[in-house]
Amino acid sequence: MPLTSLVCSITTSLTMGPARSTNTMRRRLLTWFEQNARDLPWRRTRDPYAIWISEVMLQQTQVETVKPYYRDFIRRFPTTRHLARARLDTVLKLWEGLGYYRRAHHLHQAARIIVRDLHGVLPRTRQGLMALPGVGRYTAGAIASIAWDQAEPVVDGNVTRVLCRVFVVQDDPRQRSTRERLWSIATDLIGAGRAGDLNQALMELGATLCLPRRPRCPECPLRALCKARGRGLQEELPMHARRRPLPCHTVAIGVIFKGGEVLIDKRRPDGLLGGLWEFPGGKRQGRESLEATLRREIREELGIRIKVRHPLMRVHHAYTHFRVRLHVFECDYVGGRPRCRACTAFRWVRPGQLRRYAFPVANQKIIAAIESQDRVPRERGVGTESPG
Repeated sequence: MPLTSLVCSITTSLTMGPARSTNTMRRRLLTWFEQNARDLPWRRTRDPYAIWISEVMLQQTQVETVKPYYRDFIRRFPTTRHLARARLDTVLKLWEGLGYYRRAHHLHQAARIIVRDLHGVLPRTRQGLMALPGVGRYTAGAIASIAWDQAEPVVDGNVTRVLCRVFVVQDDPRQRSTRERLWSIATDLIGAGRAGDLNQALMELGATLCLPRRPRCPECPLRALCKARGRGLQEELPMHARRRPLPCHTVAIGVIFKGGEVLIDKRRPDGLLGGLWEFPGGKRQGRESLEATLRREIREELGIRIKVRHPLMRVHHAYTHFRVRLHVFECDYVGGRPRCRACTAFRWVRPGQLRRYAFPVANQKIIAAIESQDRVPRERGVGTESPG
């Protein structure tokens, strides 16, 4: 064979090989998804608004957790205009317990922008979607591909795991260079047509078969194409640097009574758990006693004096990047006019009215203790929550 023909033959095989592999992977994923896709409420619609809500709720949150929140949210706010007209407190109350509350703030802000500037219609391009508060590369790609079948890739935690194994990516996906490589792979997988189904197939595969531990490889439609499985590396990928232990903060919380009412205050909107109501208190400094911590924090936060009576309960709670140990005390209001020094609002509320307000999960356990007849101090269960 002439040298020129040999070079052309090698070039063709190198070019066509990956393309055939990509086409085979795409075809197998779509066939598997048609036969195995879970029946999820947000998959029964092509409404861009509903898809947007579901994708935001699903960020770092499990499907089974999201289902009831999604149904309630869409029932309460069926369109962008309904969401834009709502009060933020109403939105946060409906979001209560879902975690990552910054998502609710961003949805509300974006809805108002869409109604005010875009006639109530979501942008149809990735760039237009990413101009909205809280919409990043992944969310924009998911909405554009699922709602309008645009050839936009997605890379979330599930997709990352699938791609790292199938293409044996042996670098930490939290590194920027690795993330860009994964986005490039995902872009190559998106073909002409059915981009939304393909993206959902990748996410579904990661959620149901390509699991973090004990992946169900014999059932995987990509098992013959998975390079990690071929090398026996499927349980070692994706690679992650060892996580440091979460720091733990000791916090004193006051359930402050005046007559038959309890004092609550509202967190600033731009911080952790922004816009939610809470029982006032704060972190212990140095070696000060919990009682001293509480008196100081209440004075700094609200400018009032209290009498710390006795412990009510303790709550251990984990957030994404830290843990807290809440020491909750029953207190009496002594004097001073409350004013917001480290909050945006305060209210005196009867215990039976507390459920009307949006509280973080840890504070909801305190409400349950207040409502109960048994106020004997006890250790409550450990919870987990995603902040902000």
